[in-house]
Amino acid sequence: MNWKALFGSSPLPSPAYIKSYEKSLVRKIAKSKPLSELEFLVVDTETTGLDTKKDQVLSYGAVQVINNRIRVSTSREFYLKPKIRNREAIKVHGLVQERPFVSRELLIRSFLEDAAQKILVGHHLGFDLAMLERAGRSLGLRKIKNPGLDTYDLAVRLDRGRYYDPRTIPSREYSLDRLSERYGISLDDRHTAAGDAFLTAQLLIKLLKVAAAKGIRSYGELMV
Repeated sequence: MNWKALFGSSPLPSPAYIKSYEKSLVRKIAKSKPLSELEFLVVDTETTGLDTKKDQVLSYGAVQVINNRIRVSTSREFYLKPKIRNREAIKVHGLVQERPFVSRELLIRSFLEDAAQKILVGHHLGFDLAMLERAGRSLGLRKIKNPGLDTYDLAVRLDRGRYYDPRTIPSREYSLDRLSERYGISLDDRHTAAGDAFLTAQLLIKLLKVAAAKGIRSYGELMV
């Protein structure tokens, strides 16, 4: 039977929470807004691998940073039950069968509600966003369009200026572990999504202080 001919090929309508998220993107952040007044959602995902087309999200962690302060009460930690369990990923991330799993819809809905009007932050943020888009695609999520700030890129920029050559960067020196050590951040709860999100949030605050000292004072200057 030709199902497309019977029902049409148009995609299913997006849920209300996705429409609400997309509507929130219309209002832009003013370029003149001071760093101290910006609102961030720091995210991290733990996955079955590094292939954004084949691998799956195992867990998601997030916390909000508002007015240069980590809002611990906003912390999120969700675990998804993967279709195929990768033994190496489970071993590295410490995720076991006894974890309380949630639906992909709950994870994506919570992420989008928290992300409204926020700057998204992560260490190698592009990977996390690609994995979240993959997790939300069947639910109607087309694209995550928030402004994004990668703490890896920001750390390199603050050290080397805006126009650095990526080929000359010693990547290991800008890993989350190395940068945490450099800025005196404890590496507790490493390699869990919630733990890494909290580490990245602490790093973000440290980097924003360095940015301010270098004359970067506004959203527009931060995001160039």
